[in-house]
Amino acid sequence: MVKQLWRDVWRGLNTPISWEDTVKGSVDSLKTIAELAKAIQENKSAQELAPLVNHFSSLLDVLSSPLGQVATAALPFVPLATGLLKYIVEQTRQEPTLEVGVAIAAQTAYLKSVQVFLGQHPELVQRLSDQPASEELTNQIQQLGEQLELNGKEVELTDHEARKTLICFHESQLAKIFNGLLSQRLQEAGLSQAESKRTTERIARSTHRYLKEIVAEVRDQVKRLAAVYGEGWLQDQERYASVDRYLEEVIARKPQETVFDEPFTFADLYVPLQVQPVDREGEIDDEATPQNIETWAETLLQDAKKQGQVLFIQGGPGRGKSVFCRMFADKLRREWFPIWIPVLIRLRDVQNFAQDFDKTLEDAIATDFTKDAGWLTDRNTRFLFLLDGFDELLLERGATDGLKQFLEQVGLFQKRCAELSERGHRVVITGRPLALYGVERLMPPNLERVEIAPMAQEIQQQWLVNWEKLTGSEKTQQFQAFLRNQQCPEQVKTLATEPLLLYLLAALHRDGNLQDSQLTGDDPVAVRIQIYEAALDWVLTKQRSENGANLNPKITGLDPDDLRTILAEAGLCVVQSGGESAAIALIEERLKDDEGAKRLLAQAKQNAEQNPLKNALAAFYLKSSEGSENQIEFFHKSFGEFLCAERLVESLVRWTKREDSRAKRYSVPDDTLFREIYDLLGFGTLTQEVVEYLIGLLKKPSRIGGNCSNGWRVFIWTGAMANLLMPLKKPCPNAKPANCGNIRRRLASARSILLPG
Repeated sequence: MVKQLWRDVWRGLNTPISWEDTVKGSVDSLKTIAELAKAIQENKSAQELAPLVNHFSSLLDVLSSPLGQVATAALPFVPLATGLLKYIVEQTRQEPTLEVGVAIAAQTAYLKSVQVFLGQHPELVQRLSDQPASEELTNQIQQLGEQLELNGKEVELTDHEARKTLICFHESQLAKIFNGLLSQRLQEAGLSQAESKRTTERIARSTHRYLKEIVAEVRDQVKRLAAVYGEGWLQDQERYASVDRYLEEVIARKPQETVFDEPFTFADLYVPLQVQPVDREGEIDDEATPQNIETWAETLLQDAKKQGQVLFIQGGPGRGKSVFCRMFADKLRREWFPIWIPVLIRLRDVQNFAQDFDKTLEDAIATDFTKDAGWLTDRNTRFLFLLDGFDELLLERGATDGLKQFLEQVGLFQKRCAELSERGHRVVITGRPLALYGVERLMPPNLERVEIAPMAQEIQQQWLVNWEKLTGSEKTQQFQAFLRNQQCPEQVKTLATEPLLLYLLAALHRDGNLQDSQLTGDDPVAVRIQIYEAALDWVLTKQRSENGANLNPKITGLDPDDLRTILAEAGLCVVQSGGESAAIALIEERLKDDEGAKRLLAQAKQNAEQNPLKNALAAFYLKSSEGSENQIEFFHKSFGEFLCAERLVESLVRWTKREDSRAKRYSVPDDTLFREIYDLLGFGTLTQEVVEYLIGLLKKPSRIGGNCSNGWRVFIWTGAMANLLMPLKKPCPNAKPANCGNIRRRLASARSILLPG
């Protein structure tokens, strides 16, 4: 069929071409293509062109040549196509048929796409054999000039099929035939079957660009081709260029951004993590084998049965959700484009949530390629939208009707994309677990949901290999020894399974703030305290940052000191409730007695449409307690215990403070003191961990406003109070001295004896 079309190219040129004597494709095809393009440009006669034309069974004979030479030969495929088409018109004084025009344009555009792709991927070309195609494959390529076959059946390039080829080349029968030959060629040259298939699909999906380049050049001479595209198609080229700019200026730069104020980038440290499935009720399937997060995502993107599913990736703070988004988006750019075109949207940056999700996307991306009304219905482009930080969107906007509408729009958008081939896009959403916000019921039903798992040992080791490249083998080996030390607290080893906290630990150790000697010293708890204090400061001031500015106040309506106060109260409530979880209502009730917190929450509530306390709690390492969205617990139990100790220290320092240096009276009157002691310590026995943190904090002069001996006095006094109250298991009924018998006298005595001032 193609051979007949190839003959039709020369019909009417009054040139006797002996097709039976056609020279089969060889390594000289590359040179002959260049000569043919030059001869046409110089308007050579048909007789002069005949020897060059006779060289080919079809233009795809070029694929028999060594592919490395195809990449570097700078062959003029587009000028060849436009030159041929114009030459035919000039010589025959009539347009070629649509089938002839498409046959010429499709071959040259496909070869141009091959050439450009290989030129953009020199690392792939280096892996390819420098040998020409095998005799068997060469024969298959040459047969293309005699007939078009797909699955053993001859394919006719009809008017309808020619139009389909122009409109969406990668879905055409020509694309399937060309891809089959190229895939075999790549496999012969050294690529795997899977890699060859992906490469040919990427090339086929880029071919439409060069088809439109060719048609744009000959639109006045070969009007049949241009007419297929209709109105406005010339703007497509600018839209494709805009996509290219977006990928280079936005997506490609994301991995190269520096990690906080470090001199290295996210790409320098990044290691793909693992995920585990989450069911509709939000339960993690702990029995499922963890999967590589990138493999999981890539597999689902290629699964035709999952096209209607929104991919939802959840994980606690510091688990690497945002880093995954930036790294995966760039991986798609490098390894999958244009099969998938990644678009990264931070949901906290979205200003306008429209009634239509298409409009929301357009406003959020705000680039030239979204200005065309048909940008989401072009069959030649397929986007993957990564919507990062769903929890931050919740924090800023609350669980409002608008948010519910947005979620419904996302679910409906994905459903329609699965139903309409011209909208084959996919959506990925990331965020912290949803139960804390009470929005599980609002999520669309078509979720494919996973949770990022803590770093397994082998993944942690890969991360350390990257760390070694940045800091040197000596420091890395010392840090590994620190983590392996039997005296290193288990809590610290657990923290090292979180990407953000592992980095924080490594940075503290690198800078000399964590040392093995601290583990063997008189007070190893000081190591944990130092880590938790650094972690608190990091999360509250640096984790959510942009251009050096802390975003937590914008998101939660509270500054870091206020957040720390509220979190300390949450830690106390969790410990008082048994050390596992606490009711949000209980935390809120406690904060009503704190005038500062009450004022802050009231102010925050003016800027938030949901409970601002949830916003504050969600800013740190908290999650919803299993089975209840109204209970919270810490991702790491020791964080809650540490914060509880901080809360106790705050009160202890205040209880022992005198009105001035000469005053005999304390700032906190006895009646108030008794009530506060019962409030803080009357719930029962303090855990050993809380006591350890309490001792460690009280030994720090900066915490108690004095020297260490005063700190010990405070702790001894606190211990006496706790021992008196432990048997009560609950606060004294009315928290009044008269109802507490001789406990009042014993408390006052302990206070005056142990803290003489």
